[in-house]
Amino acid sequence: MQTTPEVTTEHLQPEVPGTLRQRHVRMIALGGIVGASLFVGSGAVIHAVGPAAILSYALGGLLVILVMRMLGEMATASPALGSFMEYARASLGGWAGYTIGWLYWYFWVGVVAFEAVAGAKLLMLWIPGVPQWVFSLFLMFLLTASNLVSTRSFGETEFWLSSIKIVTIVVFLAAGTLFALGVWPGSQMSVGNVSQGGFAPHGLSAILHGIVMVIFAYVGTEIVTIAAAESADPVKSVVKATSSTVWRVIIFYVGSVTLLVMITPWHQIPTQTSPYAAAFGKMGIPAATTIINVVVLTSVLSVLNSGLYTASRMLFALQRHNWAPRWVADRNRKGTPWKAILACTSAGYVAVAMSYVAPDTVFDFIINSAGAVGLFVYAIIAGSQLRMRRRLERETPELLKLRMWGYPYLSWITLAGILVVLSSMLLVPDARSQLYLSVLSLAVILATYVVVRNLRKAAARR
Repeated sequence: MQTTPEVTTEHLQPEVPGTLRQRHVRMIALGGIVGASLFVGSGAVIHAVGPAAILSYALGGLLVILVMRMLGEMATASPALGSFMEYARASLGGWAGYTIGWLYWYFWVGVVAFEAVAGAKLLMLWIPGVPQWVFSLFLMFLLTASNLVSTRSFGETEFWLSSIKIVTIVVFLAAGTLFALGVWPGSQMSVGNVSQGGFAPHGLSAILHGIVMVIFAYVGTEIVTIAAAESADPVKSVVKATSSTVWRVIIFYVGSVTLLVMITPWHQIPTQTSPYAAAFGKMGIPAATTIINVVVLTSVLSVLNSGLYTASRMLFALQRHNWAPRWVADRNRKGTPWKAILACTSAGYVAVAMSYVAPDTVFDFIINSAGAVGLFVYAIIAGSQLRMRRRLERETPELLKLRMWGYPYLSWITLAGILVVLSSMLLVPDARSQLYLSVLSLAVILATYVVVRNLRKAAARR
């Protein structure tokens, strides 16, 4: 690997027009933290941990809050298309930028395929008889079109899809609070359910297990720093988005999960269907399951939309350092990197095809091998911030408009926390295989970096 260079924040400014409006960036920040995994996957977490799942979500959320603060510090000092990929390159060296960029691209291509399959299964509930792969390809085509039109088209689509998710959560928080307090019609105080059978019936180790399960639900929060680079005022957008991460995590995740275990005893919360649908049904809201299924579908579409956008912008940013094919940099008249979008969606189509041709082998490998990638990305972000902060304080302290709390101690504690969560995956059978396959993905990308670097050196000597 090459030696770590001197940190520089020059030439990191985005090369795309500021087409996203503040309301787009604001809703991307709000919606980016609420995915289908909250509406559906929270039931499995609660069953694995008990009511103490509240702590799992809180501790996992705290880790993400700290990472976002570090990322916000770097993004306000130097807004860049490619965000943390550029900061890793400038702070830790080319190997770090190349690795985090391709890891993140690979992660989102896998997520896009997974969400396309999940969305297809939902559509099959309403329109039976149509093959799953047809729906999957249709959803990917729909959101690819949204991204291809323009960056603003992506932002507008994401604004409305995220709005549906946010409104649903807000309604649940308001109605759920009234129900738990016994104020809702036909209800009685049920706050005590939170300690029914013990707050941590499976022990304290289960809380750590829960953190491993929930941390991946938070991945996507960082997308806003990539999107902000395409807004009219990147610094203002990043400051607002990263500063609001605290209350978004506390209210949307910790708050709603707390209400779930208050409304229904934890061992009665469903794991195969949405616990939110069950809670709304208990409140007597008609067609609760259908409503939540529609919301989950919008969440799937939102992730598809954001995933294609994020993967294409990361690919575009990688090309600027000749780490991706030159043609992915081609843009249309509106500044949209259309070839990068098509490259990402093509990779997604291949992954979706694998879900049909080889669901238990190739598709499972694609999904599971990206399982721990989010944590790898967070670890490199933490390392980048530790190094960049030292340089900024010494040379350009005026750029530090948003500072990491308790630096450097809290930065090191955050990095240690990420490593603890990664290590704890070895103790969870389902997560262990994901860790092994993710490490394999990391090793492959590092190996390709060595090849690319050597080829470039050889070409330079000719």
